[in-house]
Amino acid sequence: MNVQNPAVQASDRKLESAIATGYMSGFGNGFETEALPGALPLGRNSPQKCAYGLYAEQLSGSPFTAPRTTNERSWLYRIRPTVVHFGDFQPVDIGLWQTAPVATPDLPIAPYRWDPIPIPAESLSFVEGVRTMTTCGDAGAQAGMGAHLYFITRSMKDEYFYNSDGEMVFVPQQGSLRVWTEFGIIDIEPGEIAVIPRGVKIRVELRGGPARGYLCENYGGSFSLPERGPIGANCLANPRDFLTPVAAYEDRDAPSKMFVKWGGKLWACDLGHSPLDVVAWHGNYAPYKYDLRKYSPVGPILFDHADPSIFTVLTSPSETPGTANIDFVIFSDRWLVAENTFRPPWYHMNVMSEFMGLVYGVYDAKTGGGFQPGGASLHNMMLPHGPDMDAFERASNAELKPHKLEGTLAFMFETRFPQKVSQFAAENPAFQKSYAGYGKALKKYFDPKVPAPK
Repeated sequence: MNVQNPAVQASDRKLESAIATGYMSGFGNGFETEALPGALPLGRNSPQKCAYGLYAEQLSGSPFTAPRTTNERSWLYRIRPTVVHFGDFQPVDIGLWQTAPVATPDLPIAPYRWDPIPIPAESLSFVEGVRTMTTCGDAGAQAGMGAHLYFITRSMKDEYFYNSDGEMVFVPQQGSLRVWTEFGIIDIEPGEIAVIPRGVKIRVELRGGPARGYLCENYGGSFSLPERGPIGANCLANPRDFLTPVAAYEDRDAPSKMFVKWGGKLWACDLGHSPLDVVAWHGNYAPYKYDLRKYSPVGPILFDHADPSIFTVLTSPSETPGTANIDFVIFSDRWLVAENTFRPPWYHMNVMSEFMGLVYGVYDAKTGGGFQPGGASLHNMMLPHGPDMDAFERASNAELKPHKLEGTLAFMFETRFPQKVSQFAAENPAFQKSYAGYGKALKKYFDPKVPAPK
C-alpha cells in the first residue's frame, strides 16, 4: 500500500513535515508506504541512487539469520542516515528510570499495592517523567522487563529519544498522546496502547492536558500475538485491528537534542536537525497501536472460571515453549454467565509474577475500593493472592444470572521472573503498606456438620 501525505511549510524556519495521520491495518504485515510519490524504490532495497537524494538504511529487530516467521526488519529511505543523527554523546541524569539488574530495597515478601500517584506540578517531558515501579531479569541478557509509570506535563520540543534496551508499550491512563515516530504518527488515548520497537526514534507530545500512564519496557523477544490453539482463527486480539502509521517526515534544520537509553543509562547529544526524516519505508519492523476496546474476549459459558491467560493480548516469548518472557493481559468489558461458579478470579499461587494496573472502572476481584484507576499492584511468583473480602462476599452470595461487566479496563504485565520493587515505589506515599494483610479479613466458614451443597 502506497500512501502519500501532504507537506506543509513553516515560514519561521525550514520545515517540511508530512503531518496528516493515517494507518495501515494488520499485525506483523510487510507494509510499504511513502510520503512523496516515487520515494520508495521498486524491485530492490538499496539502489545506487535513491529518489529525492534519500539514503537507504535498514533497521533490524532480529538477527539476520532468524527464521522467516520471526525475522524483523524494515528499509527506511531517509534524508540523513542515522549515523548523521549522532553527535558527541554525554551521559545525562536518567532520573527515576531504572533498568534491571538493579539494587532494590529489602521488603518483606507480600503482595504490594499503590494508590494513584498524582501527576507532578513540575515541567516533565516523557524522558524526564518515567518512574520505575518494578524490574526483573537482565536487560543486557535480553530477558525480563521493567514496569514503569510515566508522567508528562510538557511536550518534547526539538527533543528526540530512542530506547536500545527494550521495546516499549505505552498504556495511557489519563490524557492523550501524539507519538511522532520515524515511521509516522501515532495518536493514543486511554483505552488504547502503542508499541514502539527498540531503536525506533520518537518525540512524545501532549494532546491536551497533562498525561499519566503505564509503560512496559520489554527486554526480551518482541511482542507477538498469542497462539489461539483450539479457539481457532478468530477472537482475542484480531490482527486487522492493529494499526501501523503511514510515512510522515520532517525536513527541519534547527537546534535539536537526541536522547538514547543504552545499557541502563541515558545519553544525549546536540543535533542541528530532526531525525524523524524517513520519507518512505517498507518492512515488518515498525511501531503500531491497538484499541483495547476492540478485544474480543472468550470465556466459560457453563461453569468455572478460565485461566487469566485467556485474556492475553500480546506475548513476548522466551526460549522455553509455553513460558512467556511477558504476557500483556487485559480484563475488559465482558459477560459473566457461568452457572454455580465463583465468577471472579480464584485464589491462587503461580510461577508467574503479575504487575497490574487499572485504566478505568472497577476490577472485579478488588471491589473494596483500594484499587483505583491509575494505581498499581504486584503479586510476585509463588505468593498467594486473590479477591478481597468484599469481592468474595459479593460473588459468593450473588444471584447467578447473566451479568455484564461494563466500563472497566484493567491489565497485567505478567512475567516468568520475580519482580523487584524500586526504591521510588517502596518509599512513595502511595504505597499501601496495609495491603499485605488484606487476606486476614476473610472469615472462617468451615463447619464439618454442614453438608456440601448439591
